[in-house]
Amino acid sequence: MPRKPRGLKNKPLSRSLAVSLAGVRAGGALAVDSAMQRVLGKNGDHTDSAFARREAQRFAEELGRLKGTYVKIGQLLALFGEQFLPAVLVEALRDLADRTEALPWQDVEEGVRHSLGKRYAELDIDPNAIAAASLSQVHLARIRASDEWICLKVQYPGLAELIDSDFDAVVRMLTLARWVQGGRDLDDWLASLRVHLHHEIDYFREARLLRSTADKLGKLPDGMVSLQVPQLFDRYCTETVLAMEFVDGYSVADPAVLALPLPRRNALAEAMLELFFFEVYHWGALQTDPNFGNYLLCLDDRRRNSGRDRIVLLDFGSVMECDGKFLADLRLTIDAGLREDESDLIKGLTGLGCLQPSTSEEGKQLFARFCIQLLEPLRPPERLPAEYLNSQGRYCWGQSQLMQRAGRLGATFAATRHFSRPSRDFALLARKLSGLFNFIALLDAEFNGYGMATRYISGWHKGKRYGKQG
Repeated sequence: MPRKPRGLKNKPLSRSLAVSLAGVRAGGALAVDSAMQRVLGKNGDHTDSAFARREAQRFAEELGRLKGTYVKIGQLLALFGEQFLPAVLVEALRDLADRTEALPWQDVEEGVRHSLGKRYAELDIDPNAIAAASLSQVHLARIRASDEWICLKVQYPGLAELIDSDFDAVVRMLTLARWVQGGRDLDDWLASLRVHLHHEIDYFREARLLRSTADKLGKLPDGMVSLQVPQLFDRYCTETVLAMEFVDGYSVADPAVLALPLPRRNALAEAMLELFFFEVYHWGALQTDPNFGNYLLCLDDRRRNSGRDRIVLLDFGSVMECDGKFLADLRLTIDAGLREDESDLIKGLTGLGCLQPSTSEEGKQLFARFCIQLLEPLRPPERLPAEYLNSQGRYCWGQSQLMQRAGRLGATFAATRHFSRPSRDFALLARKLSGLFNFIALLDAEFNGYGMATRYISGWHKGKRYGKQG
């Protein structure tokens, strides 16, 4: 018997109804559970009961079943929702990792054919996707005239029409289930998530950012490791199709990468750290998605102690374009954190929206200390923790377990009465930094970042003295 196509549910009413019913069910069930807890004399947090965990898991499974934007919305809620959602729901939503199976070609072919028009006949498209995510999948295609192979990032059918109704349905569910309480902070947070979601499916914006990054990378001096982006094939780029050069490479998690000699792993790691400084001090745009799948490593002869390796940057849907004030506050925060100047650090964090002017002095000092710990790998060598240094005095990123230590400190702070909700931009920045550190830690790199950091900070101060940007 032929397999029935597994297409996305594309009727807004049926999709919205499914999620709303999940919210009603969860809300009623949680209300009954809360009442029972009170009858039994348990006055603690009812949102963390076994019953609540089961309802949260059911809701996450419903989002996964509906696929498409619902999966992406669930992922965004898990990533940015810790300050608004019960921990039990955030934990359940974190299971919505991008494990999305590709849709059958017959479910996307009509959309691709319509989007490309006459150009569709110029391509031989492999019907088997080579990658799939919550909002798109990738197919190889051969240009018949030139025999070149390219990649087509294909948006799932109908997402642009469904995105707002799907988002509204999830918000209704959260309200019906009594998992959120209304207020200006919540409204601002939801509005920022909606903008982020629209950016994810704006292929014209992504193509613009890819071209801009290619231009900026072309002006950088050559180093041991080169950074590059795939070439765009403009002829086959549309509102729902992004056509790029096919690049063959390794994930950073591939055993072949981890088996490279330490000098080459260090060079790859230092290139990623320098990319962050380029973004902050020169470009003003941050790639905020830490997914390892957004990078490919093209390796030279893996038997050699040195080689001309390349890091290819693949995805630009989650790029945050920063305004001048955000960049100035971020640069001040990094500078003050390395100097361990709590006064300037608090000023920078307040400007970033992480701390509110009304936050208590104790709360500001607690979060300042947390941020100082986050910047540990960039400290002067003499101030690095001795237990995380190798015999040459170099910082061992993998052994340091910095993210776990910082996470415990951050959780302690979040549980205090001094905690205030950070802005979405700061949440994206935190996502960027955690992804950067995890990338370098996975390479098990051993190097000190102080020299690189101070070089960019010094250039920033020099630019300020002469009234220059950057």
